[in-house]
Amino acid sequence: MKNFMTAAVMSAGLLAATAMPAFSQTELTMYYPVSVGGPLTKVIDGMIDGFEKENPEIKVKAVYAGNYDDTRVRALSAIQSGQPAQLSVLFSIDAYDLMEQDLIVPFEDVVKTDEEKQWLSSFYPALMANGRIEDKTWGIPFQRSTIVMYYNKDMFRQAGLDPEKAPKTWQEMIDAGKKLTKDGQYGLMVPGTGYAYWMLQCFAIQNGKELMSDNGTKVHFDDPDVIDALSFWRSLTTEHKISPEGLVEWGTLRQAFVQGQTAMMWHTTGNLTAVKNEAKFDFGVAELPANKQPGSPTGGGNFYLFKKATDEERAASLKLIRYMTAPDRAAEWSITTGYVGVSQASYETPKLEAYGKEFPQALVARDQLKVAIAEFSTWETARVREALNNAVQATLTGTKSAADALKEAQATADTLLKPYQE
Repeated sequence: MKNFMTAAVMSAGLLAATAMPAFSQTELTMYYPVSVGGPLTKVIDGMIDGFEKENPEIKVKAVYAGNYDDTRVRALSAIQSGQPAQLSVLFSIDAYDLMEQDLIVPFEDVVKTDEEKQWLSSFYPALMANGRIEDKTWGIPFQRSTIVMYYNKDMFRQAGLDPEKAPKTWQEMIDAGKKLTKDGQYGLMVPGTGYAYWMLQCFAIQNGKELMSDNGTKVHFDDPDVIDALSFWRSLTTEHKISPEGLVEWGTLRQAFVQGQTAMMWHTTGNLTAVKNEAKFDFGVAELPANKQPGSPTGGGNFYLFKKATDEERAASLKLIRYMTAPDRAAEWSITTGYVGVSQASYETPKLEAYGKEFPQALVARDQLKVAIAEFSTWETARVREALNNAVQATLTGTKSAADALKEAQATADTLLKPYQE
């Protein structure tokens, strides 16, 4: 009996041993923002499932934390409290702050092989602009966008405008806006909450001026071209009367457009698929109109690698990021969400090529990359950006003139950035 019991125990032990994996898993925690474009968690979960099937030695836990700011707070809090966090998608403009807090490592520290180095150079240069600082790559583009103009083709037809020709200049936008504005309907809405600085960047670059220096140590808020750009934005309400009084809400603008409250809107291409699914009318997408020149800032999120990770975790994180940015996945992501495919190779995949022919609106943001600039980002980004947001909103609500508001913001930024200029 004793021998039988011993044999049974040994047999059970062998079965248990064979049921256990023959390797130890590397576990990754990835913080991810979900703020626009619909229920993206299922898309990310699907990517992770596919990755884990191909890489059973790696286990990925995705933590969905709301918008970008929420995600940054949760990820950094986890790191500070000793919880695991190896990588995250955060704002592309967070790079300076993350570097200053010594929380991230450049990808050059992790990329080793020639194949990995080739991958590092495969992304659109405009999308890499925010992630390349001091000759190193701190962020890899994934959830990226530009601002585009959405317009209601049915309303264009009703107003006697060519539905296949969106305004290409500020003056054409004003002229079209006046024909499109009537009771209960505005010609144009540009959001003044959420990302006011981002929208001002659009107007400023179209007026020939960038808001910050390449190294993030200086800003040009009080430049005459920037003041004129903000004054023009305000004039769309006061003088031309094609936009509503006060601040247009970022979070509800898409609904305003699909409900017919405005004929044109400036918004992220990250909302493209949501507009496509919700709009009950024929709509177009166009590059933003030019004044002195065309242009739009890029936007959205980059992958970052946190410093508090082992070499094995960093290697596994790199493998995951490479998987999620591979051309086929980037193509699927662009189709599903409206975000820009991050590499030329993604647009050369059969799936995205076919989708672009069927739905050419999906190619507008990509085409605009040729005139796109880095999204506004400096050292002390959060406080500098807050000063600029306040200036824009004070102007749009009529509390201050563009000149007074921007000069105040310039003074605040100069004080904050002075230590970085020495």
